[in-house]
Amino acid sequence: MSGVSVIRGRFIALEGGEGVGKSTQARLLADALRARGLEVVTTREPGGTPGAEAIRALLLSNEGDGWGTRAEALLFAAARADHVEKLIAPALARGAWVVCDRFIDSSRAYQGGGGGLSDAEVMTLHAIGSGGLMPDRTLVLTVAPEMAAQRLALRDGDVADRIGGRGSDYHAKVAAAFLACASADPDRSAVIAAEGDPSVVHGGIMAALADLLPS
Repeated sequence: MSGVSVIRGRFIALEGGEGVGKSTQARLLADALRARGLEVVTTREPGGTPGAEAIRALLLSNEGDGWGTRAEALLFAAARADHVEKLIAPALARGAWVVCDRFIDSSRAYQGGGGGLSDAEVMTLHAIGSGGLMPDRTLVLTVAPEMAAQRLALRDGDVADRIGGRGSDYHAKVAAAFLACASADPDRSAVIAAEGDPSVVHGGIMAALADLLPS
């Protein structure tokens, strides 16, 4: 007697620079998917598992003189490897949808575009650590730099983490790298203007996922 086959779940990543509203949209998306009767796992990077959360604390701490770009990329890759092995891959295997606040394109944008590593270097680390797993759909949220700065001021006040507190030139390179990643892989990626009302942005996200949603 054959077992019942399980349809693999879908993996959705929300990407973008600081202050674009990823956390809000991840929550709205998860609620909408659950309303359709789907099992949904929400998670974040770096983080999502105890080991990855410990690495997150190291990466974002303002203590000491910080990590160099290569050490930073290795730490992100290590956190992601643990995250994929222990949370993301098992959830997908049992048919759940995974909604993740950041994934590999953040490393490509921050350590690549912002930090100067090549895309090949970042993707090699991803292949080693996480088997090259890519989202079924990556949603890149964008806002004007001035709006992002206003949102961050409301969210963080004068206390930004080590990466979020970097200069405007760095974050401009990061934003450009996100768009370059999306442009290079249009079948996987959708760019979502995120300056409007959260419900309107959510509508754009649902439209971008229409071909993946069960009928």
